[in-house]
Amino acid sequence: MSRLGAVRAASGRMSRHRVSSIVVCVVLLASTASAVLGLALLAAVDAPFRRAFAAHDGADVTVTVDTSHAGGDRLAATGALAGVTAVSGPYPEATVRITFGGLALGPRVLAARPSPGGPVDEVTLSAGHWPTGPGQVVLYSGDAGPGEVGDRATVTGVPGVGSLTVVGFASSVTGTADGWVAPAEVNRLRGGSAPPTAQLLYRFADAGTDARVAADIAEIKRALPAGAVTGAVSWLDRERKAAGNSAVMQPFVVAFALICLAMAVLVVANVISAAVVAQYRRIGVLKSIGFTPEQVAASYLLRIGAPALAGCVAGAVLGNLAAIPVLDHASGIYGVGRPHAPLWTSAVATAGMLALTMLAALGPALRAGRLPAVRAITAGRAPRPGRGYLVHRIATRLPLPRPVGIGLAAPFTRPARGAVTVAAIAFGATAVMFAAGLTSALGRVEQAQTLSRTVPVQLRPVDGHVVPSAVQDAQAVSALRARPGTERFTAVYGGDTATAVGVRGIARPVTAEIFGTDASWLGYSMVAGHWYGMPGQVVVNSAFLTDSGLAVGDSTTVSLYGAGTSATTVRIVGEVFAPHETPWLYTGAQTLPRLATRLHLQGYDVALKPGTDPGAYARAVNSRLGNGSRWAAVMPQGSGFYAVATSLITLLAAMVTVGASLGVLNTVLMSTRERVHDLGVFKALGMRPGQTLAMVVSQTAVPALVAAVIAAPAAIALTDITVGAMADAAHSGVPADFTQVFPLTRLAVLSLGALAVALVGALPPAVWAARARPVTALRTE
Repeated sequence: MSRLGAVRAASGRMSRHRVSSIVVCVVLLASTASAVLGLALLAAVDAPFRRAFAAHDGADVTVTVDTSHAGGDRLAATGALAGVTAVSGPYPEATVRITFGGLALGPRVLAARPSPGGPVDEVTLSAGHWPTGPGQVVLYSGDAGPGEVGDRATVTGVPGVGSLTVVGFASSVTGTADGWVAPAEVNRLRGGSAPPTAQLLYRFADAGTDARVAADIAEIKRALPAGAVTGAVSWLDRERKAAGNSAVMQPFVVAFALICLAMAVLVVANVISAAVVAQYRRIGVLKSIGFTPEQVAASYLLRIGAPALAGCVAGAVLGNLAAIPVLDHASGIYGVGRPHAPLWTSAVATAGMLALTMLAALGPALRAGRLPAVRAITAGRAPRPGRGYLVHRIATRLPLPRPVGIGLAAPFTRPARGAVTVAAIAFGATAVMFAAGLTSALGRVEQAQTLSRTVPVQLRPVDGHVVPSAVQDAQAVSALRARPGTERFTAVYGGDTATAVGVRGIARPVTAEIFGTDASWLGYSMVAGHWYGMPGQVVVNSAFLTDSGLAVGDSTTVSLYGAGTSATTVRIVGEVFAPHETPWLYTGAQTLPRLATRLHLQGYDVALKPGTDPGAYARAVNSRLGNGSRWAAVMPQGSGFYAVATSLITLLAAMVTVGASLGVLNTVLMSTRERVHDLGVFKALGMRPGQTLAMVVSQTAVPALVAAVIAAPAAIALTDITVGAMADAAHSGVPADFTQVFPLTRLAVLSLGALAVALVGALPPAVWAARARPVTALRTE
């Protein structure tokens, strides 16, 4: 036999038996795509903010200046200061109240930039185009909500403006603004009384620590007249927020990435080994006509290798295409623009899957090459003697149709193949249950953080730098009381560095948030203990307990910063879910009255009577307050962070489920084609198509049942572990109800997902078997 004999045998085999080649190609395509996606997700959680910050030339410091104190020449001269490596601006800005897509967004800072590019802070357009004239605005992507490009954004509080046309959505990696307009538009948006402010964006040679950034800001302040700098924001604050998002989401992203990779390995190994084993009879024929063991092994490696290579290459392309929406979702989680799948993910996934394919095929091919011809022919026709006979005899005695009994016993004939089927279905069912449980848990986390269900409307200052007057405060309270839809409201004080307090045993300042009246209805979730109910009681977050070494039930002293203040003894009655890395304290105005002043008033949280429309309520309150008010009623938006996370979970679960269904399809297809002669005999003896369909589909019933039993506890454990890891990353404990998302009824319904995965995978080969003619089945090799 010539050396080309193996090549001719392999190529001829592929041309005559396209089904098995197509199965190998499709499975490798899906598996490689899953591997690319899994590796891309793992790469995406590796310092995403820093990579995006470098790619988009993020601003180390965003400085807000009052241009009435410093002219353009003085501002431009700061670019020559020691340590400054690049500067953009000044970009004039205006703070306005915006309603878009039916949502009152509240105060938004709009910067006037001629283009999205520049030496510092390249703004990334996600839709539409940059403003080219008056009356146009590009909004921050997170404010898109239900609105679209071309819709109108209503501007309130500025006479003569009315509305702006939204021509695009964009994001800044360092969050320098909430929107962007053309330079000629900003004066009209400021109105007559607003101070002329602008932003300068700097990059420094050394801005790696808070101390260095503070020194850089101090140098800019020294270079400008007193009062010129009205605010400065460090890139490190933005990084900490993005890093928190990344850390919180990393556990479930990594979990799904590993599931994708495991599924890919499992399905490929099963398909390839089954494809070789199923052709043992032909291997025996090849040996009978003179093929050497080496040529037999080579011919089957070539037969597997060609469709596998095509599937891997196509899968790498598909994986990169699939990664675009997935990573786009991930970018919304991390707040870092648009990441992409690195090239190494495609190279590693393609090479890894091809190597796995060859390894999976090599063992069976070498064993087949060493088998005597007669044994190889008989091994290709039937499983080993004795396997599954007992189960078949038991199935015949069950009160079931004979075809169903044959199908139920079939997995026991090939135990290894049946185990792979169980594993594939279990992976898919676990992914579905895990996604459902994690989505429910994230919904509870979102409610606990945003209070969107209990506080559908908030009253907030239009400009955070200007304290409303006592008269304006009284008008705001009057407007809330006058609305018939108001059920209750409470004043909120502090929640920033201005209300930081000192606590014995904690070296750093503790942020205090004070409520003017009863706040138990706000719906904060408790990790331990209960909400405060009387003066002298406080609730704290997990970081507070970690820093202080105290526990719920302990007492401590709280002191206000400033001369002449005395310490107040308080008792910790609860640990609240407030995922901050810094310590926070929550209490009533009677406990810390010196912080509950107009100077520290953050706003009002409002609960509405059932049936009251929040949007109409907010518009009515703003109408009563008038354009000149320093207060604005806004609807707290559901966090885009959690919406994106939920979408990503759903997408990943769907991909894992598809992979699991492919694994089942492969197993059933191989079993069906292996027993095609038996099917021909059954059909010749009178088996109807419906009975054939039932027999083939029922092959997956027992594996699906076993998989459901495995998947349920696995999904519960995986959800508990993931939520716990997310909470640890957010520096918080976990309220018990966050993980109690699997009541028995829901778990029973979700367990049907195992049957659904099995049915989807088994139907195509079952339909083929039912439609096959007896003569065709008997002639099929």
